[in-house]
Amino acid sequence: MSERYRRGIDIAERLASDKLAHFVESGVAEVAPDFARMTIEFAFGDLYARDALDLRSRELIAIAVLAASGRAGPQLRIHVQSAAASGIDKAEIVEALMQTALYAGFPAALNALADCHDLLTDDDCLGDRCG
Repeated sequence: MSERYRRGIDIAERLASDKLAHFVESGVAEVAPDFARMTIEFAFGDLYARDALDLRSRELIAIAVLAASGRAGPQLRIHVQSAAASGIDKAEIVEALMQTALYAGFPAALNALADCHDLLTDDDCLGDRCG
């Protein structure tokens, strides 16, 4: 296991209580193990490990960009769930999505809200308490 991979797993587990690492290691690795390894090494072992932004800022950016894409799928839900581990609360997620509406359009932001409705309305759904 490379240092980049170990660092990536450590960061992914810190953010998502292993949800993100599990998603990549099991779902992706089953079909494309090299792609799973590259995702962990590059996204988390290299980019998320950089010092210029803290994990909190990186998670808010991830939520906004995934929402703006309009087709975020499970990745948006994973990042919304992991927001609590970075000190982000539900009100801040909603604000990030409102900012997303300004620059990426209301449909993208509204779709993101709809995709994560249960996570944002259930008091137990941020962090590792909600599946």
